Amino acid sequence: MLLGLIHPTSGDAYIYGQHVRRQHGVLRRVGALVEGAAFYPFLSGRKNLEVLARTANCYDPARIEMLLAQVGLAERATQRVKGYSTGMKQRLGLAAALLGDPDLLILDEPTNGLDPSGMHEVRTFIRELADRHGKTVFLSSHLLGEVEQVCDRVAIINLGEIVREGAVEELLAGKSTLRVEAQPLQRAAEVLRAHWPVAVNETWLTVSARRDESPQVIRQLVAAGVDVYQVTGQRQTLEEYFLAVVQESLAHA
Repeated sequence: MLLGLIHPTSGDAYIYGQHVRRQHGVLRRVGALVEGAAFYPFLSGRKNLEVLARTANCYDPARIEMLLAQVGLAERATQRVKGYSTGMKQRLGLAAALLGDPDLLILDEPTNGLDPSGMHEVRTFIRELADRHGKTVFLSSHLLGEVEQVCDRVAIINLGEIVREGAVEELLAGKSTLRVEAQPLQRAAEVLRAHWPVAVNETWLTVSARRDESPQVIRQLVAAGVDVYQVTGQRQTLEEYFLAVVQESLAHA
């Protein structure tokens, strides 16, 4: 809908304050990778980018070579796309999205088909687009660990409605815990329960306390004659937060 490829049943879409369907020119400021990249299989990676660049009136041989290098396809640029793996096509799709040097990049599952090393490279690349090149990246992904690593802000959508939106750090800061390894474990639990909610695992305790309360936790245990081996702060993950928010929204639906 943001790209004008399908029409909304109601409402309007704006990019940089301009109505997408009425002011198509704003889409020149946008690059996108939507639902996987599609290319001419009988052409090489480089030729595909050349065709796309000429079609978009932004042909620049030097930029094409730079983008091929940035996405790790410089050595495979002359190979026909029909011989590319899914991950290589995703990389080529990223290069294609950046041909016109857009201000806004819309990416749908950009690491799909990549191995762990490739996923790390693409995540780093996306982060650099924002940090070093000033791009705005709009990322859609079901890999919440990836979102947590890459994004500054998130919006959680459930049944077509935005149920939470905000900075990742702010959303996840509200629920932190301490993992405590101590012996005897049951005695440690008894001591700490007087001050904080405590859950007992087989070998450690999960204490609902902030990281800055860890010195107080340690002092309480040592004073009670409990041996403390390790206290580690643990922040709620985005996946845990997502599940909690979705369950809450369903309960109030």
